[in-house]
Amino acid sequence: MKQAITYLLASILWAMPLLAKAALNIEITGGVEGALPIAVVPFDTSKLSSKLPVDLAEIVASDLNRSGVLKSMNRSELPANPHYSNQVKYPRWRSAGQDYLVVGRVKEKSPGVYTIEFQLLDVLKQKQLLGRSMPAKKRNLRTRAHQISDFIYEQITGTRGAFNTRIAYVRAQKSAARKYVLQVADTDGFNAQNVLESDEPIMSPSWSPDGKSLAYVSFESKRPEIFIQHLATARRSKVAGFKGLNSAPSWSPDGKFLALVLSKDGSPDIYTLNTATKRLKRLTKHRGIDTEPVWTNDGRSIIFTSDRAGSPQLYQVNVNGGKPRRITFEGRYNTAASLSPDGKFIAMVYGDNGQYKIAQYERATGNLTVLTDSSLDESPSFSPNGKMLLYASTRGNNGFLFAVSIDGRAKHKLSDQAGDIREPVWGPFESK
Repeated sequence: MKQAITYLLASILWAMPLLAKAALNIEITGGVEGALPIAVVPFDTSKLSSKLPVDLAEIVASDLNRSGVLKSMNRSELPANPHYSNQVKYPRWRSAGQDYLVVGRVKEKSPGVYTIEFQLLDVLKQKQLLGRSMPAKKRNLRTRAHQISDFIYEQITGTRGAFNTRIAYVRAQKSAARKYVLQVADTDGFNAQNVLESDEPIMSPSWSPDGKSLAYVSFESKRPEIFIQHLATARRSKVAGFKGLNSAPSWSPDGKFLALVLSKDGSPDIYTLNTATKRLKRLTKHRGIDTEPVWTNDGRSIIFTSDRAGSPQLYQVNVNGGKPRRITFEGRYNTAASLSPDGKFIAMVYGDNGQYKIAQYERATGNLTVLTDSSLDESPSFSPNGKMLLYASTRGNNGFLFAVSIDGRAKHKLSDQAGDIREPVWGPFESK
């Protein structure tokens, strides 16, 4: 037991250099210079029998601001409040410096049942780019707002929006009896739902490719074990409870396998587990610590962290076995790999002189770019469209969830959850 805990703590320290006690706060900052200006006018709700519980336009504007590509006009500066395209005086918006304009309205079909209509307008060309009507119920208004943001983002950029996806993270609640909670939330930190509560630590959440399940590590039996939990039903099963360390689950792209770290045969090594047959396959065998496996996009290889060369670095091994190949050589500390959806980049925690930042490694060229300027960052995770990275960080005695654009120019705090934040991970696209 003591040996397993020692291995686990060593693994955690690599992946999470900032595990300090911290309370998350919310602060959504603006975009960057060069972001495209867009105005989102408050949607018309004047004909509704009761006030909506959320402000749809405010959610859309906040989403677009967080992209770093678009910058929403401050509501107090709007020169007019049109709700239909035929009410728009384009010269007025052009004078206000706006490239795009969003107008909309909400109609009530019956109590709690609505139709949301919106239009995206090109101010310079004075024409409609997009118009949609969508049904909504009171309980899914935030979801509809995120979907509107996705439509707008894709129309303007040509890239699918990722606002209507989810994030998962572990939160340690500060109380007399310390609690650990695995939560799933919207990408802006709202609609947080508890997946699991425990008096013992929960670690390493990993999304299944279909977004329906999470794999994670739980210490509820006073030792690390790996579970898979179906989110809709809360049904779960233990998939790894071997002697020693059971850690760092990672789903294969087809959802049929987990890569995981086990120490049942000695030091921590990388294994794969067939989730249907429970058949294990050992991929690495080394006296050092091998941990944090992630699959390449083609499912043929696994990238992992190892100290076999004396300091934590990233390696790659074929799922059919063979000698691992070292990937990273710049710096003495590179851990916690996350692969971009197109497979071209690896995000990681890059350590230098006691500072831990989020960096991006281009696999084709070997170029490494540091994206953050803080000193205690951890757990990078790509958005499903590959345009943002989610990570955790500390500022003074406070902890935050952040997202940074892949060019490092736009950065935003995302969550207002109180407690110690750990290991955020961005979920996949839901099926269209």
